[in-house]
Amino acid sequence: MSRVVNTYWVDERIQTQRVLPRPNSTRTSVQEISANIIGTRSEVRRRGGIIPSWVVFGMIILATSAVCLTVNVRTRAKVQIASQDFSAMKSDVENLRSINQSLRTQIERLRNDPRTIETAARTRLNMVRSNEFVVPVE
Repeated sequence: MSRVVNTYWVDERIQTQRVLPRPNSTRTSVQEISANIIGTRSEVRRRGGIIPSWVVFGMIILATSAVCLTVNVRTRAKVQIASQDFSAMKSDVENLRSINQSLRTQIERLRNDPRTIETAARTRLNMVRSNEFVVPVE
């Protein structure tokens, strides 16, 4: 961890110990200028690259946060859809329970109430009493 904190101190120390270019050379190449600013390839490799370590750490944290946010958003959407499905199923179950209750009461009437039995026999089975006459109408 001390290497991460001291990278700028090391960079400044290396820059101050560097030998300046000779004043008699009027033309300097791009490689020499970049070597003066950034350092040689071996120095860059030793320091861990051009990108500071805190930037890499920040990118890792940012990527992790983005993944967590994406997972949370998708999960919340799925939970919302599941709760809507649950409420629809709950209303369907309540509707079926009320239908079942009405059918239970109708079954009890058909078993015990003589008027309901007679009405069901007349309408569903076309039955008549023995003292009644059926007159077909065409």
